[in-house]
Amino acid sequence: MVSVTLTISAILAVIFGLIILVWPKFLNIFVGLYLLITGMLQILNLYY
Repeated sequence: MVSVTLTISAILAVIFGLIILVWPKFLNIFVGLYLLITGMLQILNLYY
């Protein structure tokens, strides 16, 4: 389960990084989404 989550987060990081390079205005949205997703995964004990 951990390797799947780490793979998903790595893929999301690459995709979000490319989108931020193309459209820098979306940085705030992606940072907020990242914080929400990682917070929920940690609360639900799916990340560790």
